[in-house]
Amino acid sequence: MDAFEELVAQILWTDGYWVQTSVKVKLKPEDKIAIGRPSSPRWEIDVVGYRGRDNILRIVECKSFLDSPGVRFKSFNNVISDEPQRYKLFTDHNLRKVVFNRLKLQLAESGACREDAHIELCLACGRIASDIDRENLRAHFIQNDWELLDEKWLREGLHRMSKGSYENQVSAVVSKLLLRNKID
Repeated sequence: MDAFEELVAQILWTDGYWVQTSVKVKLKPEDKIAIGRPSSPRWEIDVVGYRGRDNILRIVECKSFLDSPGVRFKSFNNVISDEPQRYKLFTDHNLRKVVFNRLKLQLAESGACREDAHIELCLACGRIASDIDRENLRAHFIQNDWELLDEKWLREGLHRMSKGSYENQVSAVVSKLLLRNKID
């Protein structure tokens, strides 16, 4: 289990989502052909969250990048990017459509969500490379109706966790130690 994915899942949990990490989407042979990957293994999604009250199914790709330059906007633009494809669900419309349709069917058949759930694609990241990248990412995500869960979102989520009742989760305990009654 990835620590950053677990942190994102815990914040979503405090926001009222039922969450699961490392969700395998069971693509059928016709799905694999439709995405041009006939020998592809199951697709894996870092975090899936479902909130029943508003019927939202959040698909979250997680990139901590805490000790790296961070997420760059050019990675989301196939025309200008010379970087490896790390964000396939964001850059390949056909792949996104097929994977999301199969995931929604898979979850609805198991009773985990309603068939008409509204899907929100999200990127949770611990670091963005620059202010210009942040501005461009925000605009690009708004244009595509996606959610950017950046450092501010993470800090706000941890702060909410620090104010809540005791939870036996590492993220909740650490948030209380670092953020509750903060000593300067």
